[in-house]
Amino acid sequence: MTVTAVRKDPQALSLTLDAEFDASPERVWQLWADPRQLERWWGPPTYPATVTKHELRPGGRVEYHMTGPEGDQPHAYWDVEEVDPPRSLVVSDGFANEDGSPNTDVPMNQFRVTIEEIGAGRTRMSIVNTFPSTEAMEQLIGFCMEEGLTQAVGQIDAILAEDAVARAGAPRT
Repeated sequence: MTVTAVRKDPQALSLTLDAEFDASPERVWQLWADPRQLERWWGPPTYPATVTKHELRPGGRVEYHMTGPEGDQPHAYWDVEEVDPPRSLVVSDGFANEDGSPNTDVPMNQFRVTIEEIGAGRTRMSIVNTFPSTEAMEQLIGFCMEEGLTQAVGQIDAILAEDAVARAGAPRT
C-alpha cells in the first residue's frame, strides 16, 4: 500500500501522512501539477474531485468540488503560498460555498507537501496538515479528513502502474 504512516499530533495541531511510491520525484510532482491527474486521486473513491481552477503558483488558487454518492458536491479551494517543483508545495486549504466564496463555518488549515527521493526510483511524499486550533483540528478530523486523505493517496499507485504498463508497451528504439 502507498500510505506508510498517518500521525495525529494534538500538541503540534497537526496530521501527517507519509506515502512511498515507485516513481521519481518529478513524476510524483506531476500528480499535483496536472489538474487532470489531480482529479484522478484527490478525494476518496466515493467522492471524486473535479478541478475547476488550477493556478499552481504562489498567489494562485486551486478550486475544486467533490461529488458524493448521493450527488452532493462539497466545494473547496487552496490558496497557494509556496511552490518549489518537484520538491514542495504549501497551501491554505478551505471549504467553499457553491459560488466559490470561502465557507467561514468551516475552519481552514494549511498543508505542506514534501517530495523526496529515497532511493533508486523511489520517492516519499509527506503531507503535513496544520490547524489553527484544537477545535479546528477536531472539527476537520471529524469530517473524516484522515480516512479521506488516506483513501485518496491510496489511489496513486494505480495511476503510477499505468505509467509502467505504457512504458512496457512502448516500442523500443
